[in-house]
Amino acid sequence: MSEPLIYEISVPGRMGANLPDVDVPQAALPAAFVRDDVNLPEVSELQVIRHFTNLSHLNYAIDIGFYPLGSCTMKYNPRINEDVARLPGFGQLHPLTNEEGTQGALAVMHQLQEWLAEISGFDAVSLQPAAGAQGEFAGILIIRKYHRERGDTNRTKILVPNSAHGTNPATVTMAGLSVVELPSDEDGNVDMNALRAACDETVAGMMITVPSTLGLFDRNIREIIQAVHDCGGLMYMDGANMNSLLGFVKPGELGFDVMHYNLHKTFSTPHGGGGPGSGPVAVNEKLKPYLPGPVVEMVEAASDDEDAPLYGLRMPENSIGRLKVFHGNFGMHSRAYTYIRTYGGEGLRNVARHAVLNANYVRAKLQDDYTIPYNRLCGHEFVIEGRFEDAPDVHALDISKRLMDFGIHPPTNYFPLIVPEALLIEPTETEDKQTLDTFIDAMKQIAREAHENPALLKEAPHVTPVAPRSLRSRYCTNDHRP
Repeated sequence: MSEPLIYEISVPGRMGANLPDVDVPQAALPAAFVRDDVNLPEVSELQVIRHFTNLSHLNYAIDIGFYPLGSCTMKYNPRINEDVARLPGFGQLHPLTNEEGTQGALAVMHQLQEWLAEISGFDAVSLQPAAGAQGEFAGILIIRKYHRERGDTNRTKILVPNSAHGTNPATVTMAGLSVVELPSDEDGNVDMNALRAACDETVAGMMITVPSTLGLFDRNIREIIQAVHDCGGLMYMDGANMNSLLGFVKPGELGFDVMHYNLHKTFSTPHGGGGPGSGPVAVNEKLKPYLPGPVVEMVEAASDDEDAPLYGLRMPENSIGRLKVFHGNFGMHSRAYTYIRTYGGEGLRNVARHAVLNANYVRAKLQDDYTIPYNRLCGHEFVIEGRFEDAPDVHALDISKRLMDFGIHPPTNYFPLIVPEALLIEPTETEDKQTLDTFIDAMKQIAREAHENPALLKEAPHVTPVAPRSLRSRYCTNDHRP
């Protein structure tokens, strides 16, 4: 039985707190600030607690159920990350504290820079960008400045595959450059003929997501990089999908010049709901002077076993400048540091290994029930078509809404754009086989319903708070399952 709204149980004179008698002289309230039209509910403390607790239960989260949200890596965030981020020396550190008083925090940032460089195979990292999109922006500004510093001002185009993240063309445009879209071939790779035709002296670089938003590792990635380099361009890798590469592929060693991380995806820090992100940018040696700053450097090495190194902040010599006040989202840095240190090298390899295994397991189990346009070995995510030839009224959105009746968060809808009625599914590495089988069974049942009772999908969801009461009573059972 649902709780009544808090305004419905308001009783004049009821109070939620007992305040002590005033023991100081009372003063008249300023008339200009006194209002009698606020109409706040008058309720008890217990009623207030129940009201806000019930509201909190309406929020869906990874702590509650499966969250197969492709392209966003909504995976479990270990609580130790939160504990470390809330240590008084971190959580209560004022950003204006001088370097002498922030050596612990600077040490964490410096070590994180080193680890991120090692994991990605690049020479240097800046933690400045506050989110993945800002990391992209930093990378393209670096590419633009690199060419301009060399007098190569005619390079104004960035090549972007049609399977890229949607932020890529927006980033290019914001940087004042032009987007040249490249088609995909029948296997989901970049069309090499189109790429070679586009490569000329006006190309500043290329942005590509690895694996792509189709969940595919481009088979021609080395040839792509070589083609862009041969025409004088630089290669930018969107690192949002690094969850499938950890410990196995180093983009810097493939030949990429610059990439960004999404710490809030790959390293499990809070993501979604407008929470803070972090998009560090990594570069090779020739782009190191252009990094956004400040970056952390070791000012003085430890002189003996008892001394600690001394760290400081500096701006790279040809920096594109600051992207954010202070030094990036430090709370995300401490969480990512903890995640990497907890897992270690082999643990990070297992993250990628299990993420790829889970995605391919689900893909294989659903291939007979749904159309999979690029049905080959995938990375950490894959795309299906949320439509059926013999059920033309059923769409991807209907499938997603119906999934909510099973207590499962819908996957990404209608993205990537090159797949009609796309559903982008990413299980992540933290889900066990039992959870994946539950999801698979739900998807198979929904596929059957699409043919036998499409109205069930069209009218879904049936168990959410905003569902019409008539639908709830028609479809709900005692266990809240349709």
